[in-house]
Amino acid sequence: MLEVILDTETTGLSTQGNHRIVEIGCIELENQIPTSKIFHEYINPQRSVSEEAYKVHGYSDEFLSDKKTFSEICEDFLNFIKNKKIIIHNAPFDLSFLDYELKRINKKGIEKKNIIDTLEVARQKYPGAQNSLDALCRRFNIDNSKREKHNALIDCHLLKEVYVNLLDQKEPKLNFNNKEDSINNVNLKQETEHSNKIIFPSEEEIQLHKKFIKENLKKNYFS
Repeated sequence: MLEVILDTETTGLSTQGNHRIVEIGCIELENQIPTSKIFHEYINPQRSVSEEAYKVHGYSDEFLSDKKTFSEICEDFLNFIKNKKIIIHNAPFDLSFLDYELKRINKKGIEKKNIIDTLEVARQKYPGAQNSLDALCRRFNIDNSKREKHNALIDCHLLKEVYVNLLDQKEPKLNFNNKEDSINNVNLKQETEHSNKIIFPSEEEIQLHKKFIKENLKKNYFS
C-alpha cells in the first residue's frame, strides 16, 4: 500500500485571513517503508508572511519571492499524492490550506476519505496526553534536534517515525536523559543478571532431597 506523509508551512494561521501555503513536503511510503520518492517545494504565496508565521518557519518574503507559485507546482503535487493514503498531523489545518489553494485555481479539493490524521490516532491512543509532533517525538525517543524551526520536509521525516510507532503500538524507548528511566533501566539490568545466574545445590541439599524421595515415594525411579 502506498502512502504519503505530508506537511505544509503557511503565511499565517487561517485561510480566513487570505493566508497561503509557502512550503509543501511529501515523503512516499510503501508498507510504512520510505520509497526514496520525495516531493518538496517552496512556494511564492504572492502576499507577505505574517510576523507570527515567520517566527515559526523563518521564510521571509525575500526568500519566497523567486519561488514558483502554487498553480505552477500543482499538477506535480497532485500526481505525487494520487491514489495514495495521505498521512498528516493535525490534518484539518493543512487540508484547509490545500483546499483553499486548489479552489483558487478551480481544482477539486482533496478527498477526505484518503486522509489519516496522526493527531487523532495519538489522541485515541494517549487520551489526555500532549500529542503535538514534538511531544510524540519525546514519547518515542525520536531525535528532533534538527527541528529548530518548522520545515515541511524535516517534519515529514519526523512524522514518518511517529506514524510507524503509532501503527505498531511500540512502547516508548528509554530516554537516558530522564533520571527515572535511567533508574528503571539499572533495576531491569540487575533483575536480568540475577535471573540468569545458575545456582547449584550443595551436597547436603542433594542428600536431603534423596532422603525425601525415599521416605515419601513408594516406588522411586530417581535414586
